Amino acid sequence: MNNTESDKEEDNLQPSSTTSQVFNDSVRSQEETKETEETKQQVNRSTDSYCPPQGSLNRTITDGVALLVLWVLLWSLIGQEVLPGGNLFGLVVIFYSAFLGGKVLEVVRIPVVPPLPPLLGMLLAGFTIRNVPIIYEFVHIPTTWSSALRNTALTIILIRAGLGLDPQALKHMKGVCLRLSFGPCLIEACSAAFFSHFIMNFPWQWGFLLGFVLGAVSPAVVVPSMLLLQENGYGIEKGIPTLLVAASSMDDVAAITGFNTFLSIVFSSGSVMSNVLSSLRDVLIGVLVGIVMGIFVQYFPSGDQEKLIQRRAFLVLSMCISAVLGCQHIGLHGAGGLVTLVMSFMAAKKWAKEKVGIQKIVANTWNVFQPLLFGLVGTEVSVESLESKAIGTCIATLGLALSVRILATFTLMSYANFRFKEKVFIALSWIPKATVQAVLGPLALETARVMAPHLEGYSKDVMTVAFLAILITAPNGALLIGILGPKILQRADMTGPLEVAITSDFQHN
Repeated sequence: MNNTESDKEEDNLQPSSTTSQVFNDSVRSQEETKETEETKQQVNRSTDSYCPPQGSLNRTITDGVALLVLWVLLWSLIGQEVLPGGNLFGLVVIFYSAFLGGKVLEVVRIPVVPPLPPLLGMLLAGFTIRNVPIIYEFVHIPTTWSSALRNTALTIILIRAGLGLDPQALKHMKGVCLRLSFGPCLIEACSAAFFSHFIMNFPWQWGFLLGFVLGAVSPAVVVPSMLLLQENGYGIEKGIPTLLVAASSMDDVAAITGFNTFLSIVFSSGSVMSNVLSSLRDVLIGVLVGIVMGIFVQYFPSGDQEKLIQRRAFLVLSMCISAVLGCQHIGLHGAGGLVTLVMSFMAAKKWAKEKVGIQKIVANTWNVFQPLLFGLVGTEVSVESLESKAIGTCIATLGLALSVRILATFTLMSYANFRFKEKVFIALSWIPKATVQAVLGPLALETARVMAPHLEGYSKDVMTVAFLAILITAPNGALLIGILGPKILQRADMTGPLEVAITSDFQHN
């Protein structure tokens, strides 16, 4: 019996000893794995300086050689275009200068001050290229290239606006959202027309054209600032970030439509009534074509195809860019933007899950065109052509119109369920200008150069006001939102489902 009991005790102890042995072996293997990984990292660090080079040095040399080979290939195909003074060379210089300018502004951070928008660095990079004669004599961009690139950038902005509109958010706050979308834009356009007529001696039609250039708020500044507040829980109980994100897209649409209307009036020889009717025709055509194209992209490509998100993103981008450039070519200036907005909005309603992936691809496309857009705008402004009197009148017109916009926004929000401080915050958050001004400001100048050179003086003043509006309101607006938001808005614990949906839409703005 004793032997039997001892055997049982040994059998009972054996599993525990086996378990401990397995545990020790696993710990030992993990330690060996860690030692192996550390050894590999040390070897990689030590081999960075060996010959031949490894690691990051090797990647840098590889990328540099690839770019050099690509440049040589382009030089062999198109010749002087890639050399200093060529069109492609100038475009590359502007792109990389603007890209670096934006990165510098991202890196330079002041501890107490919120981050400034990178587009300001891109704008200043283009401005520097234009006003440094040694550089600018080698940088030449054809007007047709510049116009096509800006129209493409505008198309991407409208695609993102259409994809980002949330029908549930609009339905939930439709009254307030509509007032905030159209009211301040229209009131600022009218006030800018009034002030520019008496201060800058603009004709009324040029005054309204300038007003709609200024009337658009910049989603590139407002949306990231709102998302930062939303992530920290500020203002989400009353849906303030959601309201401003949704209204910023519609505000841009109102400004672009008004600008296209008065652009056709200014550069047309017909009567005012015929120009208004032609603008309404463009709007009707744009909406109808956008609906048809929106229904098409809802079902093509079908859901059973491979790489569905990439196919849909490519189809939307190609169709919208073709619509905008094609409408510009045949004279339907106001239709292309509406086609883009309506089509992307209808497509987003059907896609649901795939929408976020498509927005990421569109956002990556915007990351390419954003430096080109703001770099090209900066190169349009020459210090030599600016007069001190013109700068003074431009700043006075801009300041007065902006003051009217702030008061109008505060008044329109008085009928909503917001506290006094929240209404002040919304009014001050509605002043940043950048993206649409960068597209529309040069467009008037290019149109005048082609169709009516005697009107180039007015168009240069419009361009100057647009440049100053970006330079003054974009950084100051971002600072006001970042500083006042945490102090004025109430803070909640977590975001609701409505805010989360819009956050995912605009995360990559």
